[in-house]
Amino acid sequence: MYSPEAMILLKSGDRMIYADNAATTKLSRTALEAMLPFMEESFGNPSSLHTAGQEAAAALFNARKDIADCIGADVKEVYFTSGGSEADNQALFTAAELGERKGKKHIVSDKIEHHAVLHTLKKLEKRGFEVTLLDVDGEGFVNPEDVRAAIRPDTALVTVMTANNEIGTVMPIKEIAAVCRERGVLFHTDAVQAVGHIPVDVNELGCDMLSLAAHKFHGPKGTGALYVRKGITPSVLIEGGAQERGRRGGTENIPAIVGMAAALKEATAAIEKNGAELTKMRNRLIEGLSKIPHSVLNGAAEKRLPGNVNMCFEGIEGESLLLLLDIKGICGSSGSACTSGSLDPSHVLLAIGRPHEVAHGSLRLTLSAYNTDEEVETIIKTVPEVVDYLRNISPVWQDLREGKRKYVIQ
Repeated sequence: MYSPEAMILLKSGDRMIYADNAATTKLSRTALEAMLPFMEESFGNPSSLHTAGQEAAAALFNARKDIADCIGADVKEVYFTSGGSEADNQALFTAAELGERKGKKHIVSDKIEHHAVLHTLKKLEKRGFEVTLLDVDGEGFVNPEDVRAAIRPDTALVTVMTANNEIGTVMPIKEIAAVCRERGVLFHTDAVQAVGHIPVDVNELGCDMLSLAAHKFHGPKGTGALYVRKGITPSVLIEGGAQERGRRGGTENIPAIVGMAAALKEATAAIEKNGAELTKMRNRLIEGLSKIPHSVLNGAAEKRLPGNVNMCFEGIEGESLLLLLDIKGICGSSGSACTSGSLDPSHVLLAIGRPHEVAHGSLRLTLSAYNTDEEVETIIKTVPEVVDYLRNISPVWQDLREGKRKYVIQ
C-alpha cells in the first residue's frame, strides 16, 4: 500500500499513542475491578428470587443509584440500555409516540447530530412525522432563538446534543431547554460525549431525557443509560420481560452496568482536575498543529470539550493521513467512528461550512487522562511530517502551489 520511501519516513515507534477517545476509551482499572466479582462469583440473574439473584438485584439498584447521583437524577429516572445509540432511539420514539397521541407530529433537531439521532428521525419521517433540521453556525452552535422560531403548535420534541462528537462544540443546552419548557415541548439531549467529561446535571440543564454511554468515560462497551424525567413513560423497543420496570426486555448485563457506574463515579469525582489538564493539553495540541500552513480548527475555540481537537489540512486526504499516522503509532480518526467506513465527507464539517475538498482532509484527535504531555509533543512533531509528505505527492497540492487553483484555507 505504501512506497518504500513512505515506510522509511513513517516508521512506527515502539509505543502506540491512543488519541481516539471520542470513539471509545480504555477500560479503567476501577471499572474492571468492580466488574470481576459479577462475572466470577455473584453471577445470578437479578430477576431470580434466590440469594444469588438478589445479590445481583442489589448490585443493579446500587449502580442505578450511583449513576443517578452522578447526573443529578432520581434513581427511578434511570433506564439501562445497550449504549448511547439505543438510548437515543428510545428517547426519540418515546417522544414521537407521546406526541402522536396528541396529534403532534413535528420534531426539531439540527444538522450535526450523531447518526443515532439523524437516522431515527428519518425513520420517523417514514411514519409521517415532519422533521426540521436547524442550521448551525461556523463553530457548530445551535442558536436557541432558531429553536424558538422552529417550534410549532404540533411540535412533539426538540433534540439537540450536549456536545458534538466530531468537533467538540458544547451547545447552549440550558438556553435551548428553557425555550422548550416555555413552549411546553419535550427536550432530549444526546450527552454521550459530555457525561464524564464536563459537569452534567439533568436538573440544571432542564432536559426531559438524556442519553449516555459507558465506553465514552472508561466504562465497558455495550452498556449505556437513558435518563427519563418523572411523569414520562419510555416506549418499549425490546419486548421480552419485566426488566427495567417493564420498559426494556432482556436480562440485565450486571457486570457491564456495575462497571459503568464505577467508571462514572471515578470520572465525575475527577472531572475538574482532568478537565483542566486535558484543556491544557488540547490547547497545546491546537497551537502546535495550527502552525501547519493552510490548516484550520473545526469547532469552537473556547466552548469545547476538554480533550477534542479537530483540524482540516488543505491538499490531503484524511484517510491517507490516518493510515500513515497509524504506521507512526498514533491512533486518530477523521470523524465519527460510526461512519468511518464512508467515503463521504463529514456531515458535521459540511454543516459548519467546510467545502468538500477541505472536509476530506480532516483529522480528529481526542485525548483522555491517560494521555501525557510527552505524547502531545510527539503528535505535534509527527503530524506536520506526515502532512508535508502527503502534500508533496499530491497533484492537488502542486496545483495549489503553482497557482492553478486557489487556496480555500488561507
